[in-house]
Amino acid sequence: MRVLGIDCGGEYTGYGVVEQDDLGCLHHVYSGAIRLVAREALELRLKAINDALTQVISVHDPELVAIEDVFYAVNAKSALKLGHVRGVAMLAAAQARLSVVAYSPLSIKSAVVGYGRAEKSQVQVMVARLLNLSAPPEPPDVADALAIAICHLHTAATLQRQGVTAGK
Repeated sequence: MRVLGIDCGGEYTGYGVVEQDDLGCLHHVYSGAIRLVAREALELRLKAINDALTQVISVHDPELVAIEDVFYAVNAKSALKLGHVRGVAMLAAAQARLSVVAYSPLSIKSAVVGYGRAEKSQVQVMVARLLNLSAPPEPPDVADALAIAICHLHTAATLQRQGVTAGK
């Protein structure tokens, strides 16, 4: 199974494609971050995200997209901007006819680190270890996106063993 994980953010939107083979081994396929220019108009930033994610989906052909679930932010303006980014990521997936599943930050960290309140640096180190990377992914948004994909692959494998389908 090949999954595209997306970490939606206001400054960087991270993405990572991870594949799990028939033996259950995880493989890093592709990852990166879309850097958004704060002084650019919001609609242009959203277009840049859509264009980049559409390209990643087209080239790397994931079967599904996993994103971080909505969480509550102290700053309403930041939460609204994050919602715009998340909506564009979901639209890029929908345009490619891909299902989207969402996981809470707690679930993602638990699946990757084993502790739901793990620090970003711990997530980076574990993602590098799980994917056999030579160094932790940078910026942290890339590690978060890869962690989201890994979370789905772990969850789907567990549900498959239990006879349930993930993302349905």
